Amino acid sequence: MRLSMPRLRAERRGLRLWHVWIVLPLAFVTAIAVAVGVFFTGWDLLGARELKPEHRIDSKTLFDLVKLSFGVVAGAGALVALIVAYRRQRVDEDGALREATRLHTERFTTAVSQLGDDSAAVRLGGVHALAGLADDAPTRELRQTCIDVLCAYLRLPYTAETDLPAGDAEARHTYLALREVRHTVIRLIRDHLRLEPEHPHSWQGHDFDLTEVTFDGGDLSKATFSGSRVSFRGARFSGGRTDFSGAEFSDSTIDFVEAKFSGGTVDFHGATFSGGRTDFSVAKFSGGTVDFHGATFSDGTVFFSGARFTSGTVDFRGARFTGGTIYFSQARFSGGTVDFRWATCSDGTVDYRRATFSDGTVYFSGATFSDGTVIFSEAMFSGGTVYFSEARFSGGTVYFRGATLSGGTVDFRGATFSSGSVYFREVRFSGSTVNLGGARFTGGLVDFSQSIGSAPTGLVPPSGHPRPAGLFLPPNW
Repeated sequence: MRLSMPRLRAERRGLRLWHVWIVLPLAFVTAIAVAVGVFFTGWDLLGARELKPEHRIDSKTLFDLVKLSFGVVAGAGALVALIVAYRRQRVDEDGALREATRLHTERFTTAVSQLGDDSAAVRLGGVHALAGLADDAPTRELRQTCIDVLCAYLRLPYTAETDLPAGDAEARHTYLALREVRHTVIRLIRDHLRLEPEHPHSWQGHDFDLTEVTFDGGDLSKATFSGSRVSFRGARFSGGRTDFSGAEFSDSTIDFVEAKFSGGTVDFHGATFSGGRTDFSVAKFSGGTVDFHGATFSDGTVFFSGARFTSGTVDFRGARFTGGTIYFSQARFSGGTVDFRWATCSDGTVDYRRATFSDGTVYFSGATFSDGTVIFSEAMFSGGTVYFSEARFSGGTVYFRGATLSGGTVDFRGATFSSGSVYFREVRFSGSTVNLGGARFTGGLVDFSQSIGSAPTGLVPPSGHPRPAGLFLPPNW
């Protein structure tokens, strides 16, 4: 958690304490009030109702009164000493914080100046110095400042390898040196995000602003983004291998909005999205490979809304959609390959509403829909090939209601409909090749009622064969 505003003001403006002549009377009044309360409580618990009057004070009573007076004076002195000691401790702690902050600022200034040096070796030293400063920072806010500077370095203008002038050896050497510095920053972020939250050097819970950063490689595998905000908004993944495999995104806001995947490999293999919000809205998948193979989406919300899949390969094979909501609404599959083979949707919701499949290949082959909701309502299949071959619809609900199949191929060959509900109601078959040859209807509800156009191949049983239970077709089919 971040420091509260009162504490931040104390750190920035110095320690603020009440005057001792205000504190002492308040302390005495409080002590007397407590003593009186304790006395009368004990008096009532002991059942005492009145005091026996003493007409004469003997020597023993007088001696007891003298001891009581000395006890009161000693108690008052101890209270004063306690207040003074507490204030001295607070002043010493504040002085130590001021000194630590001063030393931190001096080291910070030196490290930042190294980051601006022309030599890549000096920059590397500055990167490691800043990471060490973040580990030794006396406050959480100063640690965040160090992290912000490292992220800002990655956001500086940078020429990727694909944009280098052909045959310019000096430019390539400069590029390789700067890439080493940048990959070191990414690696240090990864190493600190692998540490347990209780570790004093863990950076979990801190924010990372990587907006419009150019990635031509880098390793963030097995990093844990927990309780933080991480922005890859507008980032460009243009080459090399950027590794998020095994990463955990839990209860964080992760922003890939308008990110561009145009080359190289971005690996989310085995990553876990278990809470918060991960947003790939309007991202562009136009080259290279993006690998979600075996990733787990178990809670929270993940947006691919409006994403563009125009070339390259996006691999969701074996992905598990076991909770939360995944939006592909208004996505465009207009090229390349998007592979959901053997994916499992066992809970939560996956939404492809108004998505457009206009070219390329999308595989749902062997996918399992065993619970939850998958929505293709109003999706447009106007080109390319979408495979549901050998998919298993064994529970939950799958909606194709109002979808348009006007071109290309949608293949359900060998699919199994054994439970749950699959709605093709009001679908428009006007030009696509839709093949359900070999599909098995062993239970559940498969509803094509009110659909328009020609019946899909292999759907309507041959003459003399009974229609499977739970299969509803339009009268003209």
